[in-house]
Amino acid sequence: MPSCRICGGTLREAFDFGRQPVADAFVAPKDLANEFFYRLAVAMCATCTMMQLVEGIPRERMFHTDYPYLASGSTAMQAHFQGVAQHFLDNELKDPGSFIVEFGSNDGIMLETVARAGVRHLGVEPSTRVAEAAAAKGIEVRNAFFEESTATEIFAAQGPAKVIYAANTFSHVDYVDSIFRGVDVLLSADGIFVFEDPYLADIVEKTSFDQIYDEHYYFFTVRSVQAMAAQYGFELVDVEYLTVHGGEIRYTVARPGARTPSPAVARYLERERLTGIAEQRTLDRFAANIHQLRDSLRDLLLRCREQGKSVAGYGATAKSATVTNFCGIGPDLVSYICDNSPTKQGLLSPGTHIPVRSPEEFAQDYPDYALLFAWNHAQEIMHKESRFQSQGGQWILYVPKVHIR
Repeated sequence: MPSCRICGGTLREAFDFGRQPVADAFVAPKDLANEFFYRLAVAMCATCTMMQLVEGIPRERMFHTDYPYLASGSTAMQAHFQGVAQHFLDNELKDPGSFIVEFGSNDGIMLETVARAGVRHLGVEPSTRVAEAAAAKGIEVRNAFFEESTATEIFAAQGPAKVIYAANTFSHVDYVDSIFRGVDVLLSADGIFVFEDPYLADIVEKTSFDQIYDEHYYFFTVRSVQAMAAQYGFELVDVEYLTVHGGEIRYTVARPGARTPSPAVARYLERERLTGIAEQRTLDRFAANIHQLRDSLRDLLLRCREQGKSVAGYGATAKSATVTNFCGIGPDLVSYICDNSPTKQGLLSPGTHIPVRSPEEFAQDYPDYALLFAWNHAQEIMHKESRFQSQGGQWILYVPKVHIR
């Protein structure tokens, strides 16, 4: 067992999902022989309590030219990031010459609002295609990974940043030390480093184990983030709960003494202590719930097949790879997955090889059931696909438990 990537402490394995493919590597039929697999397992550090992948994979296998995810595809996320941008404009970027850097900026969904306000900004995005999509909107973007060397070059060219921001990105990198050294170089004396990522307490409470896949190296709690920030010479000064993506926390980190910590930090630390999120009994319960959910979902899909009912998936998400591969769900149980991303249509799901089709094909001949892999966008999707339900179709959901809606 390797040691903790953050503090070097001893890791306690919490769950092993077995052999898994790269979660967002939707594959063409002709390329099936070239699929990459690895062991997906998570462990918690006995010292700093950071939950993390036991075995990582090279970043270039995940965030490359053909990376398929575009954040602007969801209207709910558009509204979320417009709100984030406006908050920064109203509170942190009021001075002339203020500068904000976002790493993992994707297609510019947040920086678009900042750019329209005329504020200096830079997106740092390693995936070429999505970086080009942001640049086409008039957003300043650098096609690169954010790390110490990148931050040093940005600082030399543009000076310090008042805000460094990352959404669903910081937990995706194993080189946390280089990120924090980069933040140290680039962040102004009174600036803030803000990141929002899935909250481990919600993943455990809801048994949303599909949020565990290769892109997520870390699963944060307030306690583990506080320890991580201190490890690299920073201070956690605020936390805010977010409902997006099944439950996230927005963490605000600053230089020690630069900001007065919010009472929310102490409240969340106490809540995590009382609920025992870092205790072995909690991890054991989580593991038992994962197995129970897997068995319930497979049993339901097998019954559907035995009864001659048709089932399609909805949302060719990265996290669907964990569900389909761990639960043994292939085309024999789910005939295809509907997704609105043209870059995924015509391909096969990683590992289990379920065909990905367009929403138009979904509407041509509705299945009896739709297994909602994109459950974190349930309200938006069900509203969009209201005709499916009005014609007798039913949704299968598996968070927080397997149920039909």
